[in-house]
Amino acid sequence: SLGVQTLKAADEGIKSIQKLVNQARSVANQALQAKAEATTLSKTASAANLSAASGGARTFSIQVGTGAARNIVLPAGADSNFATAADAAAAIAAAIDDEGIEGLTVSVSGGSLSFSLASGEDLTIAGAAASTLGIDTSGTQGQNGKTLEEARSTFATDYNNLRTQIDQLASDASFNGINLLNGDSLLVKFNEDGTSNLNIEGVRFDAGNLGITETSFGDIDADIALLDAATKTLRTQASTFGANLSVVQNRQDFTKNMINVLEGGAGALTLADTNVE
Repeated sequence: SLGVQTLKAADEGIKSIQKLVNQARSVANQALQAKAEATTLSKTASAANLSAASGGARTFSIQVGTGAARNIVLPAGADSNFATAADAAAAIAAAIDDEGIEGLTVSVSGGSLSFSLASGEDLTIAGAAASTLGIDTSGTQGQNGKTLEEARSTFATDYNNLRTQIDQLASDASFNGINLLNGDSLLVKFNEDGTSNLNIEGVRFDAGNLGITETSFGDIDADIALLDAATKTLRTQASTFGANLSVVQNRQDFTKNMINVLEGGAGALTLADTNVE
């Protein structure tokens, strides 16, 4: 009877772990659908005459995230005399477009400049020309977006928390001091001297042993593959424990029936009708 309850405890543990694995898969699918939020920045260019300035004074830099800064050089000579803000804005946009920074688009409306960085990384504009033209980001980075990694980070935290819950659940699936999901084994004896028995081998079903690793969702498809493999392992072991439970229950029923047979035989020997005799 204790063997039956121990196997049932393990079976309940496997069912609950499978639910957590399913939750983790749902979180992974949500992370797979997450998208970066573009960084946006609005600036108003200032009219300026840079024609007599040195080359350094006509240069500003654009840095995307933690990458190397890219130098943007405005045209020399009379072309650097921006009499209006609209002229300055147009020249700035043209120079940035010529540099071809991936994911960065610049649109112009009169003297206004709108920057959009699809990757969601921080956008930094600095340098002498940027300061003179009023487009530097000193003191403000504009509206920083969210990178794909940042968008997935919350989901990754939820996923890793579910891993912890799997570990805790596996360690709690014990009965009578035996936990078949934490490496313990169970020897069920079917007769009085133990010559008839069933040895049930335990397993370790914490997240690590199920192959579910911590993640930052750098490769979500790989994480989902690990969850699918864990599900297959859980189902296989549930089938094994189910077969063991069936054996133990059959022996329990056999023992109960055998008791009735023996009691009937004993009664036939001892329960005589003394009047008839």
